[in-house]
Amino acid sequence: MSVAISGLDQAEEYIAGICFKTGPPSLLGVELEWTVHHTDDLTRPVDTDLLARALHPHAPPTVDPHTDHLPLPHGGVVTVEPGGQVEISSPPHRSLAALHAAATADVAHLTELLARAGLRTGASATDAHRPARRLLHTPRYDAMSDALTVDGHVMMCSTAAVQVSVDAGRAGRVVARWAAVHAVGPVLVALFANSDRLAGCATGWASTRMRAWLRMDPGRTAPVPVGDDPAADWARYALRAPVLVVRRDGQPWLRPPARVSFAEWIGGALDTPPTYADLDYHLTTLFPPVRPRGYLEVRYLDQQPAREWHAPVAVLAALLADEACVDAVRDLCAGVEGRWEPAARFGLADPEIAVAAKAVAELAGRQLSATGLPREVCDEINELVGRRLAMGGEMSRMGWDNGWERR
Repeated sequence: MSVAISGLDQAEEYIAGICFKTGPPSLLGVELEWTVHHTDDLTRPVDTDLLARALHPHAPPTVDPHTDHLPLPHGGVVTVEPGGQVEISSPPHRSLAALHAAATADVAHLTELLARAGLRTGASATDAHRPARRLLHTPRYDAMSDALTVDGHVMMCSTAAVQVSVDAGRAGRVVARWAAVHAVGPVLVALFANSDRLAGCATGWASTRMRAWLRMDPGRTAPVPVGDDPAADWARYALRAPVLVVRRDGQPWLRPPARVSFAEWIGGALDTPPTYADLDYHLTTLFPPVRPRGYLEVRYLDQQPAREWHAPVAVLAALLADEACVDAVRDLCAGVEGRWEPAARFGLADPEIAVAAKAVAELAGRQLSATGLPREVCDEINELVGRRLAMGGEMSRMGWDNGWERR
């Protein structure tokens, strides 16, 4: 809407009204993102022309302005991120089994398209081989590049995630589900950390991708406070966050001259008052680990190798499969809730997080059969998770015995 916002109360009410849509939790979706490399030389940069040819007819307009941008055979939509990362956004599905079948087929199709062009997806959640390099130039990406730090540049150009979208739940359970997906966040960050290298160098972090997100601009990437009124908490967070850019039709977009919050913009800090359309856009420039968009968008998971993307998705879905499990999750994670940075830095080498991860993995393993996934897929996921827990235990013995310190 182009209507000007008259006050903070109206803005808070608007945000609260759109951020949590309640009802039975029945839908599940994913966004799967990977860095892209030449198969014969992982360090060689990829260009947009090659991506456009490889992805045809599914290429997005950002790499081919004349594209048909057709969905993949099972409904996933392909986009390309600023550094050339390729992403599949699935439609929502009514079961984990349906999502797994459709997304697995679309991932296989995408992998084949890339292979025909001599390309492959990366195996980690950061570009382990090349420095950050931006390929795409749009008003949004230009504004982000101007406003963000070095970590923001890494985030834009060198990271890849698994994002899981889940329903907010019934009205009486929104607070519990919101709390649970936050409480389990550090545990799942550590359990699925897959980005310990960047541009050819070890970083000393288990999840360098998460490091970039946490450090790039805390005013728009820090976790939303978890309280008894998630809608109000999110509204306050959003209005305190800095304005990234002021869009102008037919003119270059403006970056605010100082670090102006959206609340300050409403109060007259900029020349023209914001509209509800400006507020809608502002909400898309906020990237906390869990972002409410009517549903809950879980953004804290590292991408996995292409054949293993389903493991973190299935674990999270299993933990939210019934309300008793939702309540149990927060209890199991109580001792490590909010420990995002230690989880990203040390992963399962942090003994307290490792203990919580083992308990959470056992709970998820018991719940997997209720998700409708085929038995062999459940067995595969349990094996992958068990392998990660075992590796984490070995890291803990090696690292902490040698005097690693929490920072």
